[in-house]
Amino acid sequence: MSSSIEGPEHRPIPTSRYDLSTYWGRVRHCLEISDPRNLLVTPTQVRIAKQALSEYRHGYISEFAEELWEHKQVLDSTVHPDTGETIFLPFRMSCCVLSNLIVTAGMLTPNLTVGGTIFWQWANQSLNVAINTSNANKSHPLTTKQLLTNYAAAVSASCGVALGLNALVPRLKSLTPKTKLIMTRLVPFAAVVSAGIVNVFLMRSEELKKGITVVDPETKEPLGTSKVAATYAVGETAASRVINATPIMAIPPLILVKLQRGFLKGKGLGITTAVNLGLITVTSFAVLPFALAVFPQTERLHVSKLEDKFRELRNKSGKPVEFVEFNRGI
Repeated sequence: MSSSIEGPEHRPIPTSRYDLSTYWGRVRHCLEISDPRNLLVTPTQVRIAKQALSEYRHGYISEFAEELWEHKQVLDSTVHPDTGETIFLPFRMSCCVLSNLIVTAGMLTPNLTVGGTIFWQWANQSLNVAINTSNANKSHPLTTKQLLTNYAAAVSASCGVALGLNALVPRLKSLTPKTKLIMTRLVPFAAVVSAGIVNVFLMRSEELKKGITVVDPETKEPLGTSKVAATYAVGETAASRVINATPIMAIPPLILVKLQRGFLKGKGLGITTAVNLGLITVTSFAVLPFALAVFPQTERLHVSKLEDKFRELRNKSGKPVEFVEFNRGI
C-alpha cells in the first residue's frame, strides 16, 4: 500500500504511520485507504501530494510531518503503487463497498429467476474483473485477448455454480424446508466465493507464468522476477477475496431469513429490499478493512523461500540480500 512517486530515490518514504507487521496496524492503515471520503480527492490534490513527497525524498523537506501523512494517504488510496497512475474511481478500494453494493443486493435478492441469477452473477464477475485488473501487480499486464478469455471463464464459472446449486438444493429431499430455505439463500455466497477464486487466478495468470518483480527492502533496487513470489501474491489475494466475501454474502441473507419470520412478516417487497440493502451496507463497511488487512500488500519473503537465483544476491552497496519485497496487489 505504498505509493509510487516519480523521480530518483534519495530518502525512502515511510510505508505507513502504523506498524504493518501487526494485524491491527494493517487494519488501521486499511481504514484510511478504504475511507469513502478519499473519493473526493481531486487531480490537483494528487499532483500536490506527489510533489510534496518528492520534495521530502529529495531532502527539501526534513521531517515527515502530519501534512505529509495526509498527502501519502491521498496517493495510497488513489494511485497504483507500481505504475504511479491514478486508478479509475469506481475500482479503487475506497469505492469498493459502494461499487459492490447494488450488485451484492441483486445477487442476494430472494427467489431470483434463472435470468436474474445469470444477470447478477455476470455483473458481479464483471466488476471483479475490473477491480482485480486495476489493483493487480503490474509486472506483466494481460493482453486484451487474455483479458477477454479469462473474463469469459470467470463469468461462466460463477453462473455455472449458481445455476447448478439452485437446481440441486430443491432435489435434496432429506432436508427440512427451513434448511432448504437457508441453503437457497446461501447459493450466491457459494457462487461468489468459488468464482472469485477462479477470477483472481485467471486475471493474474501471467504473473504466475512469468513471475513478478521483487526488490531489495533497503534500497528498493529491482532484483529480478520470481514465480514463487507470484504464487504467494496471487494465492493471498484470492484468500482475501474469500475472507471479504464470506460475511457480506452469508450474514445479511441469514439475518433476512430470521426477520422475514418476525419483523418483516407480511411487509411489502420495498421494505424487505430496503432492509436487505441496509444489512449489506453495514456488513460491507464493517468487514472490508479487516479483510484487506489479513495479508500485507507489500509482502516480504526470505530468499530461502525463493528460487535458487536469489540465494547469493548482493545489493548495490555490496550487502547480501536476505529478504525481498514485492507488491501483492489488492
